[in-house]
Amino acid sequence: MSEPVPAGPTDPDGWLTLPDAAARLDVSISKVHQMIRDRELLAVRRDGVRVVPAELVANQTVRKHLPGVLTLLRDAGYDDEEALRWLFLPDDTLPGTPAAALGSDRAREVKRRAQALGF
Repeated sequence: MSEPVPAGPTDPDGWLTLPDAAARLDVSISKVHQMIRDRELLAVRRDGVRVVPAELVANQTVRKHLPGVLTLLRDAGYDDEEALRWLFLPDDTLPGTPAAALGSDRAREVKRRAQALGF
């Protein structure tokens, strides 16, 4: 088993454990695992525990465009840690972060930028 990656400067402000994510989404823990496998939700290891960025789970759903962006990032060769860094790296042109923009009218721009990474 690999060592957990230490938290970095682009990490989100808050984390949810998988049971907490399941409770917030009002689904079973098995469903959360499936969502992670299906790239509908992003989880990484912190201190040996798989966690989900709290900002990506809003009002009992994942951010609307998150699954599509995660698929685009995976297609561009990004692993989960790299996708996390990309989503939470501040970008003055959005402004904010791509993750924050997913919850606004700038979500299409985030998808366009993620798609461009594959070229």
